[in-house]
Amino acid sequence: MAEHRADHTAEPSIPEARTAGTPETPPMGGVSEDTLPREGLSRRALLGTAGATGLVLGAAGGAVGYAAAPAQATPLTSLGADQVMFHGKHQPGITSPMQARGHLVAFDLAAGAGRKEAAALLRRWSETARRLMAGEPARDGDTDVARDAGPSSLTITFGFGHSFFGRTGLEKQRPVALDPLPAFSSDQLDRTRSDGDLWVQIGANDALVAFHALRAIQKDAGSAARVRWQMNGFNRSPGATAHPMTARNLMGQIDGTRNPKPTEPDFDRRIFVPESGAADPAWMAGGSYAVVRRIRMLLDDWEQLSLTEQEDVIGRRKSDGAPLSGGTETTEMDLEKTDAEGNLVVPINAHARISRPDQNGGAAMLRRPFSYHDGFDGDGVPDAGLLFICWQADPLRGFVTVQRKLDRGDALSRFIRHEASGLFAVPGGAADGAYVGQGLLEG
Repeated sequence: MAEHRADHTAEPSIPEARTAGTPETPPMGGVSEDTLPREGLSRRALLGTAGATGLVLGAAGGAVGYAAAPAQATPLTSLGADQVMFHGKHQPGITSPMQARGHLVAFDLAAGAGRKEAAALLRRWSETARRLMAGEPARDGDTDVARDAGPSSLTITFGFGHSFFGRTGLEKQRPVALDPLPAFSSDQLDRTRSDGDLWVQIGANDALVAFHALRAIQKDAGSAARVRWQMNGFNRSPGATAHPMTARNLMGQIDGTRNPKPTEPDFDRRIFVPESGAADPAWMAGGSYAVVRRIRMLLDDWEQLSLTEQEDVIGRRKSDGAPLSGGTETTEMDLEKTDAEGNLVVPINAHARISRPDQNGGAAMLRRPFSYHDGFDGDGVPDAGLLFICWQADPLRGFVTVQRKLDRGDALSRFIRHEASGLFAVPGGAADGAYVGQGLLEG
């Protein structure tokens, strides 16, 4: 499936943003190549994290009183000041470090809207994304929700669904790689929360900054497109743990240990469509394909298992993510190791065993998910799980290959349910002065 989570679904192992003057080791580790310190403060950053005339609670004589804060701006923390660049070789939000808050939203073009309206919309969206990611207000009618915040590592990413090309008369430009995903045994898909003409991924390390971007994107759609579905997610906040290398999911498992890393020599070949002229179609050069799955975790069932049973399902220790064959989280798993009785230490149907790239012809994808929790049903059962997002140069060789293998006997499949799905072509980044998808829409 796409639940390559315990072994595969987590933030890419790349360095994170750092602001000038901050420590060498930021909350989640390192400095991203597409994340740069800000040269100055925007008008949103000017007031800092508190405001020049903010109020603080105090105590006097047993009563609660108010005292004026010092009349000066409070500098933004590195968390708020971190900025990701919008323009670049690839779109932001792919190799950028995972953020604490996320929104996924799909749109369908309005009746009568075609290629011209889509081009105007992508132009508006790209300009809004550029401004917001720089910590600036939206162009028209900014809501001021994020007025006193910095960029907070905001990223906004745009993609096209299979249906987009028919609606815009661009069927000949639709990539073969965008053919619909096959059905899988764990699918219980809600079609109203799947697919869509256009897809937008929003991530930030501040909830208000993320919501502000979501609202601006939705307003920019105007009469050209309407929301088809929208989902909200979260991850651990930067700095919340002294062990930031790999995230945990809602099952409590270390999630993403074997994610491919940008430092690996074949990373670009696996994750991005080549730019050497071999791209088909040409407008996808430097782009990637995103598989999006809403995967519900059956937590009540999962939590009835003992710790040993949970670890056997995954094939790794819950405490630190180390393989059951021994070592640390990053130790190579010994698939042949047996115990005193001759039983495999890593069970034959363990999720980590089945989803390994070397067990799937080298298939790999970059997993960059968010957890979600949408409340409880009438029986108190949590509607919670993973907004699974994975990136690859070819979804047939990436997601589909691994999911078919998982479909045939993954021990984790008893505890998850795929409830929504989408596949989107995400073109390369926009050059200065250009907008995302311009090569498609004006080519």
